[in-house]
Amino acid sequence: MSKEHHYKATIQWTGNKGTGTDSYRSYERSHMISVENKAVIEGSSDPAFRGDKTKYNPEEMLLASLSSCHMLWYLHFCSEEGIIVTAYTDHATGIMTETPNGSGCFKEVYLNPEVIVSEETMVEKARQLHHKANEYCFIANSVNFPVKHIPIVLVK
Repeated sequence: MSKEHHYKATIQWTGNKGTGTDSYRSYERSHMISVENKAVIEGSSDPAFRGDKTKYNPEEMLLASLSSCHMLWYLHFCSEEGIIVTAYTDHATGIMTETPNGSGCFKEVYLNPEVIVSEETMVEKARQLHHKANEYCFIANSVNFPVKHIPIVLVK
């Protein structure tokens, strides 16, 4: 039996500089992302689209969602397999292409996790579990572009 999980988020545009959207240059792309009982995230568009470079943009948020979902599944599978992970950092990258009409889509994303495990005997299995994490990741299963992995596993 499948389970459904429901999520809610509120996005509020805060970029009205007094004249609304009367022209492309007359408004800011700033907005607030909120979920009940959680910290508010300040958002904007990418600076290439007149956004504020000090705020998160949707493209970065998609990349972060893919990376964090993968990490959470990966840590879960490591714990089940007796792989002791002591540190995990991912420097995720993505490529988005624009079409001539101004729309666009992500072409691919690379997750570049650097994982620290406690013993040399855990390294190979720790590498392999990235594949399983990708198969289970809710976000990776929801996108229509490849999510590739270039993991590094070290012992410390």
